[in-house]
Amino acid sequence: MERLFALVILCFTGGLSWARKVSVPPGPLVRVEGQALLLRCEVSDYEGPPEQDFDWKATRGSETINVISTFDSSFPDQSLKDRVISEDISVQRLGDSTVELRIREPKVTDSATYTCSTPSTDSVISGNYHANVQLTVIPDMLVLVPEAPVSSVAEGRSISLRCNISYDFIEGVYLSVTYSIKKEESLEEDIFTFGPDVGVTVGLNFTQRYADGGMYLHLDRGGSYSLVLSGAVPADEGMYVCAARQWTREQGVWNRIQEKTAVMGQVAVVPAAESLIVQVLGNTFLTTGDTLNLTCLVSADDYAVLGFEVTWLLNATQVLTHLGRDGIVETTSNVLGISQVGEGVFRLEIQRVELSDMGFYSCRVRAWVQHSKGKWYQAAEKRATPVEVLVNPKDPVFTVALDSPVVAQYLGEPTELVCQVTNISLFRCERLGVSWFYSVASPSNDQRTTDIIASLNENGALVPSEKYRSRIDSGHIVVTQMEPATFKLHLLHTANTDAGEYACSVMTWALTRHGNWKKSSEHRSHPLTVRLASKGPGVSVAARIVRPATSTGSTFEMACQARLKNLQAGISLSVLILVQESTGAPSRKLASLNPDLILKLEDWLESSRKDSLSLLKTGKEEFRFRIQGVQLTDKGFYSCEVGVWTRQDRNEWAEVAKADSNKVLLTFVHTRPSFELSISSDTSSIYPWETVKMECIVSVSGTSPNTDDVAYEIRWYLSRLRGSDSLTLLASMDRWGMVKKSPRNDSSDCSLERMTAQRFTLNIHGTQDSDAGEYYCTATPWIRSGISGVWSKEPDLTSKRIFLNLKFAFWDSIKLPLLYGTCASLSVGLFSLILGFVCARCCCRNTTHTPRSRIKLMDLEMD
Repeated sequence: MERLFALVILCFTGGLSWARKVSVPPGPLVRVEGQALLLRCEVSDYEGPPEQDFDWKATRGSETINVISTFDSSFPDQSLKDRVISEDISVQRLGDSTVELRIREPKVTDSATYTCSTPSTDSVISGNYHANVQLTVIPDMLVLVPEAPVSSVAEGRSISLRCNISYDFIEGVYLSVTYSIKKEESLEEDIFTFGPDVGVTVGLNFTQRYADGGMYLHLDRGGSYSLVLSGAVPADEGMYVCAARQWTREQGVWNRIQEKTAVMGQVAVVPAAESLIVQVLGNTFLTTGDTLNLTCLVSADDYAVLGFEVTWLLNATQVLTHLGRDGIVETTSNVLGISQVGEGVFRLEIQRVELSDMGFYSCRVRAWVQHSKGKWYQAAEKRATPVEVLVNPKDPVFTVALDSPVVAQYLGEPTELVCQVTNISLFRCERLGVSWFYSVASPSNDQRTTDIIASLNENGALVPSEKYRSRIDSGHIVVTQMEPATFKLHLLHTANTDAGEYACSVMTWALTRHGNWKKSSEHRSHPLTVRLASKGPGVSVAARIVRPATSTGSTFEMACQARLKNLQAGISLSVLILVQESTGAPSRKLASLNPDLILKLEDWLESSRKDSLSLLKTGKEEFRFRIQGVQLTDKGFYSCEVGVWTRQDRNEWAEVAKADSNKVLLTFVHTRPSFELSISSDTSSIYPWETVKMECIVSVSGTSPNTDDVAYEIRWYLSRLRGSDSLTLLASMDRWGMVKKSPRNDSSDCSLERMTAQRFTLNIHGTQDSDAGEYYCTATPWIRSGISGVWSKEPDLTSKRIFLNLKFAFWDSIKLPLLYGTCASLSVGLFSLILGFVCARCCCRNTTHTPRSRIKLMDLEMD
């Protein structure tokens, strides 16, 4: 009974909760004449078919007319049929239970209370079957008249955007004004919106500008709205649009009921850089001591909004003086001056110009525009075309004469040259310096080459050239200033190569206002020829190949034979081995023997092969050069340079002559090495728990590379069935010597080790039944290039297979189990006999005797 009562209550509750509900937007609603309007109607919690039908009616006062229906085409009132036929009034189904009443061009007379109703498809009449919403259509009185802005505005000026808006005030209807900009192909972007409430909305890219006061809205009593953008920048250029919108507040949300948009016009912002022009004027030909005046002319369209920062530059990088936009002057010297003499006119003045003031002068102008809140930003930068300022020195006049009081007659004797300065005039605070030059005619083309030997700068410091540095550092050439106007060049030991023409150049140095010395003039003497009256020992050298190199790794040997002329006592020879990689390439020094026969490796690039190179003196005038294990990088043209040396007073060697030999070619045909792989084992049959050792041997044929230039990757495999392709990787070793072993489930173990560079051993420890099978190894050679040092991989090598058989010791394996089984059987049998006997005697004995029946026939019957 209780269950029946609960079921009744549940059905009653379900019936109460199931009720049709028709809903429309809450009103009242306000719309504008001519602006399309939409009224949605939705039904829920209904029975019957999923798709429901709807009827719309309009009530004005006491009169109700039919508007439109979803199922009855004759439903509209006669006064609305034309509008329904033209689809000015229509109903659009959005779903089975939702429709939308659409009026394309509503009129003021369409103001009414609209009722949406649905025919009943429910089994029980429950809920509401219609809903009402009040609609008011107001006349369109919104008028938007924009004023065209100025089409072109200079950067830094203000842009004023004015929109005139008129409308009739209606309670519940609010107005908003929006300014936006469209730039070329980009979308329209809102700048500023006022309303529909009393607040404002600023575009994302204009938030900071509005906060800084660079954008504000001005309202007039006559309905004029003016948006002012101060401090125009190039980004403000574009097409400006004004939009007026009317809004209503529905369900706490703003709903736009009308919008009118008008294009105000295109505004172009002229960047300051386009109108900024900078040029330099002034005198450019001066003499030392004159005053330099240069003018920087700056022209722009609008000086009022620009602040100028002017910098004078010398040779494009050196800053002379700077004038900030605040009028503060920064200068590097008290003889420099900068001033503004007019609007856009800036003057540079340098008093008592010097030679150091000569160069290219230019002025750099930076134009600044003031932003909101007094902030400045750099709008443009221009640099004037440099003008060249030439300063003619008032040179001191003097004469330079070169003389040779001491000239060597024989090799090794000293030579002295004296450079004398005379007839000096206009010489005030300058200093003198000198440079010594040597020139000789080339025997091949009679062209004269000139080399600088050394110089004495303005401070009297010696500056040797690279070619003569070693002789100057060793004291064989001495450059001195004997008197303020006299300089000497002293060749301590004159050689054949010192014969030629010599000249000296004397320079005057003047102190600049910056505290440094600058060369002001230079006078060169006439050349003086130095010849040797007697020739000393001469030398010629011939090179020949003793042992040619045939392939990589072979030995190359070369002999250098010197032949001397006019040989004197105390002369020693030195040799320098040179190599030239190709014809026309620069020569590189390999090794040398000095006069004391001390070997020195010069530019030998491979330190790991330094022991393969040797240079020996094998005779009085002969040297031998040898390279063991030649590589591709050793190819080239080899030659010898033999020098003749004598000892001087301080027991030091001085070179008096040298000569170069002919070139011999070191070349060979290079073939890549070939590799073979073999395998061996110390035994082919073993017993369990023993250790077996197998070797993988790599042999090389052809051109054999160095040991350090070849490496191998080794892998050992096991196939437990003869001829099977099912392989197990036991262990591997990479070319760096790192060993990796595969996981094993047996009690045996394996190890892989490298015995030599080409021998690799695999050991199986504690062999088991699973270790029997075919073994083989693979190798991957890697060869390093002797030229680039890059490792290259060779094809994989695979060895033959060897079979490892595991012996089984039958008697040794069964003798102990057999002995234990026999003993156990005898023990159990003996124990069974004893136990049976005891039981028979003690436990199963019958003490009562039953006599045998004498009546046999009766027994048979009973049976």
